[in-house]
Amino acid sequence: MPACLLALALAPMAIGAMGAMGAVGGEDTRPNVLFAISDDQSWMHTGANGDGATRTPAFDRIASEGVRFTHAFTAAPSCTPSRGAILTGQAMWRLREGAVLHGSLPPDLPVYPRLLEAAGYFVGFTGKGWGPGDVMAAGRTERPEGQSYSKRKHARRTPGTSPVDYAANFADFLADRPDGHPFCFWYGAYEPHRGYDAGAGLRAGKARGDARLPASLPAVPVVQGDVLDYTVEIEHFDEHLGRMLAMLEAAGQLERTLVIVTSDHGMPFPRAKANLYDEGTRVPLAARWPGRIPGGRVVTDFVSLTDLAPTFLEAAGVSVPPEMTGRSLLGVLASEQSGRIDPKRDHAVIGIEQHVPGRAGFVGYPARALRTERFLYVRNFEPERWPAGDPPPFAITPGRHYADADDGPSKAFLTANAAEHAALFELAFGRRPEEELFDLARDPGQLVNVAGEERYAEELARLAARLLAHLAATGDPRVRGEAPWERYPVHAGYLAGHEAFHASREKR
Repeated sequence: MPACLLALALAPMAIGAMGAMGAVGGEDTRPNVLFAISDDQSWMHTGANGDGATRTPAFDRIASEGVRFTHAFTAAPSCTPSRGAILTGQAMWRLREGAVLHGSLPPDLPVYPRLLEAAGYFVGFTGKGWGPGDVMAAGRTERPEGQSYSKRKHARRTPGTSPVDYAANFADFLADRPDGHPFCFWYGAYEPHRGYDAGAGLRAGKARGDARLPASLPAVPVVQGDVLDYTVEIEHFDEHLGRMLAMLEAAGQLERTLVIVTSDHGMPFPRAKANLYDEGTRVPLAARWPGRIPGGRVVTDFVSLTDLAPTFLEAAGVSVPPEMTGRSLLGVLASEQSGRIDPKRDHAVIGIEQHVPGRAGFVGYPARALRTERFLYVRNFEPERWPAGDPPPFAITPGRHYADADDGPSKAFLTANAAEHAALFELAFGRRPEEELFDLARDPGQLVNVAGEERYAEELARLAARLLAHLAATGDPRVRGEAPWERYPVHAGYLAGHEAFHASREKR
């Protein structure tokens, strides 16, 4: 075996051994874990990832002093299944009702915070943890993230942001930590989820022309301003992260803390969130652990957020449950290399079942995707449905057409100007074929489906077979022709609205 691959193979064992040393001379040497997750942030919107309009000094610090990943992907571009996959280290389609927005999380699925707690860690969270949904409805007796620390509020709330003072709550958590115990903390911001303080970006001194737009959005003032307002909320998330890092530094704990920062999925804009294109699935990711992770590196390996749970467990010397489909990142993190480190990490698999959903019959838009360096392959299992939700006049909730796309100025502009921006409107809201294939060398914005072109026929077949083989190996019911998610309960007001709407139609 080449020396570099031997070192890579041994690195997880070495770090796991260090984590498992436990108490030495009365001091527990296992690392603290600080996990920071924003809500609806695409990979491109951080300073370290090249966005000059978004100021993220805390993320940039972690990236520069640790490792920045360029190809990190969510398990699902929807809050509930993404967060469930992070906690369990399992693919979205293995979570049962946990794969449904406003669903629940089955109690037989082990979650990394509670596994760490059983191993002696002090665990807790602030802000948005698992959810939205009813986490207890499936039979859990405690929250998966640990004790909630969200009581402290801002004396003066910044418009558009949550009133929760995340950093102050982290201070309370640290004060409650028993002496000598390592901690595991989940910092979950509600930002940059909609809604935004309209005009906040311009008032902050940002210029419309500096807004970093995906190719799927028109470069018009209303959309540019909307993106700038979104970046203000990213900065709010980052500010609290910076305060937490400062607290740890002052307490002498930062150097023994594994810090990982990411987002649950991409930006809440048309053809992004709730979609399997990069704007919905590719997320920022950086990790810092001095003395264990050689810093100053940029890694291009493909990473799934399901890889985080086994990473945290292995770093703490805790056995990784065999049902976790994610793979620990410790070997990659411990390497001194940049670029592609693990040759097996050459793709990501992502899926979605139900988001809102806003379709007749209260069904979702099931799809799976395989993303490689060169291609994005998407399999849409129900192509006769509307991917963004039903259009007017068929929307199940009055006024909520295309309901899988979050309401906001960008959506309103595209729907009001569908004729002028017909191509982008169709990409965001129109029906899609059963198979989509995008050649990223020619089309990095993933706008042109080449699945029907003869020259791509061989690649299309290869990627399709690879995706279906992975889904079968990991137990996806879709490859067996089953759709259990459409029978799981949704713990939100959508059903009542759906029934009221249809009742009103019958009266007319």
